[in-house]
Amino acid sequence: MKKTMMDGNLAVAHVAYACSEVATIYPITPSSTMAETCDEWANAGKLNALDGTLNIIEMQSEAGAAGAMHGSLAGGALTTTFTASQGLLLMIPNMYKMAGELLPAVFHVSARTLATHALSIFGDHSDVMATRQTGFNMLASSNPQEAMDMGLIAHIASLKTSLPFLHFFDGFRTSHQINNVEEISLDTIKELLPMEKIAEFRKRALNSDKPHQQGTAQNPDIFFQNREASNVYYNKVANLVQESFDELYKKTNRRYNLFDYYGDKDAEKVIVVMGSASDTVEETIDFLNKKGEKLGLIKVRLYRPFNIEAFANSLPKSIKYIGVLDKTKESGSVGEPIYLDVISALAEMNRSNIKTVGGRYGLGGKDFTPSMVKAVFDNLNKNAKTHFTVGIVDDVTNTSLAVEKNFILENDDIISCKFYGFGGDGTVSASKSAIKIIGEATNMHSQGFFEYDSKKSGGVTISHLRFGKSLIKSNYLVNNAEVIICNKTSYLNNYDLVNDLKPNGIFLLNSTYNTIEELEEHLPTNFKINLANKNAKLYNINAGKLAYKLDLKNKINTIMESIFFYLTNIIPYPLAIEKMKEQNAKSYSKFGEIVVENNNKAVDIASKYLLEINYDKNWKNLTVEVDNNTQQDAYYKDFIAPILKLKGNDLKVSSFSADGKVPTDTSKYEKRGIAAECPLWLEGKCIQCNQCAFVCPH
Repeated sequence: MKKTMMDGNLAVAHVAYACSEVATIYPITPSSTMAETCDEWANAGKLNALDGTLNIIEMQSEAGAAGAMHGSLAGGALTTTFTASQGLLLMIPNMYKMAGELLPAVFHVSARTLATHALSIFGDHSDVMATRQTGFNMLASSNPQEAMDMGLIAHIASLKTSLPFLHFFDGFRTSHQINNVEEISLDTIKELLPMEKIAEFRKRALNSDKPHQQGTAQNPDIFFQNREASNVYYNKVANLVQESFDELYKKTNRRYNLFDYYGDKDAEKVIVVMGSASDTVEETIDFLNKKGEKLGLIKVRLYRPFNIEAFANSLPKSIKYIGVLDKTKESGSVGEPIYLDVISALAEMNRSNIKTVGGRYGLGGKDFTPSMVKAVFDNLNKNAKTHFTVGIVDDVTNTSLAVEKNFILENDDIISCKFYGFGGDGTVSASKSAIKIIGEATNMHSQGFFEYDSKKSGGVTISHLRFGKSLIKSNYLVNNAEVIICNKTSYLNNYDLVNDLKPNGIFLLNSTYNTIEELEEHLPTNFKINLANKNAKLYNINAGKLAYKLDLKNKINTIMESIFFYLTNIIPYPLAIEKMKEQNAKSYSKFGEIVVENNNKAVDIASKYLLEINYDKNWKNLTVEVDNNTQQDAYYKDFIAPILKLKGNDLKVSSFSADGKVPTDTSKYEKRGIAAECPLWLEGKCIQCNQCAFVCPH
């Protein structure tokens, strides 16, 4: 099978395009690129598995997209959509209708936090959980490979069951994570699609030649009975989904079940979870079981309908404790959704002797790490705390579990890197290019995840990259990197960039300084101390100066990518140069040959401008002056300042107002210092229009 580097959104778009005739869309972050990609393919005339092109219909709201989808399905067209968060909620009325009318709709949802006390564009399961009562069947994916596989299963199973499916995966964590994916070919998709079921679906469509009426109004005498008539369809869902899993296995050799068990066959402690956290739990189990633990994981694939028999069969006979993790908060409920389902299932199985507790994690896209997994397992005992939280410090209602901050999984097979850039400088593009080169030019596995500042252009971006010979399951941010690259000198003052660097690691700085003496004078004392304590190698390059010399303006990405390959030698540098130039041709040919040529020059000569800094090892003995700035108010110092220093994870629950209100007039304290150039006022040319003072942050 062809291996391609792609993110979760692209993986889903691949199968959604292949299996659909119509896509009714309205863009919402982080799902937008699924629709955008399908639109590009349709405009290019790409054929799908039905030997046609996808008909893209963009509406003016998500409610409109769902209404158009309902009409399209009623007319007999295989129809899909892509959405998330409040956009999904606007589709709920039509979701009830699609389910009630037994229409094989498929929603692909990059699950995203619902706005409550504040807006968040990042991922949790609060949106999909709000639709679990609609009658849609629900399939969960954990990573880009599963996003492609489960996305295809959703289309196949919807046709087999004559029921709608909602396939979801974690927004940004899976939707934007780039990984090695074995692409399912169009021929394989054609073989798996149940063409006879498509024909049956078309026969049931609204047709003026064979008219029927649907969507009637019913009185109390008959509504209840008619509502129960669909039970026979839902009763078949589990078996038909498993049948579809088995058919996919025969084609791809990738095995899935309704509930997949992972871990020691004699495990006494088991975590139940779905989504991207599954891979992190797997990785942690591998590490802890090698040290003598007996731990397990149940991954929820088909969440609705929740099949009790399949869940029971997935439990090891030795089980004593279950910890259920939900990536949502349902205020006022006895517990969160998966926890309540597990409790009900155990009661119906007469297995209430298993001590079962539930907790919340990852709300608003909060990172979920192996140390948190360990905390959940450590909590599973006779006195286990239930209705807990993990990943925060709750000093108000005391729900949180204690987490070992220094618990880090060591894997010599995996090389980890972090790139600190700023929006618009090309750092994310360089990171993606490096991942694709390594993932496609070698047999290595690659993974890339990207953090974006809400300020977008000019805001900080952090690229988290991993490369290795073994499968990468680390679905969390890099916290122990061999290489850290910083593209802005001002970041050294604002953030603790060395904290996540391994001892003896490499730190590469892009600065405006050209000599060791300049760096000695201007580097912050904190940075010097931390770097020396890590015994790290320090390199410097003035990439901005070189970029202007090569007429690349402020785009330093090609330069920094070339230096990255030169320093790490993950693949032979001559091969990296060859592959980077191939990428340049793909990326920049539309801008003209000169742009391609200039980027190729950057690839060739970047390493010649690299300066290794043999710093004084006594840096570790320097002392830091205490900041006695009394101009800042308490709210800024205690709340805003930690967030701006990327220390927001350290804030406790007591730091926050429950209704999300915050004081104003604090931006005056924020000085990011990110400009590469400062404007100069020319008195002789000034006409005193005052526009410069109005628009210039300086």
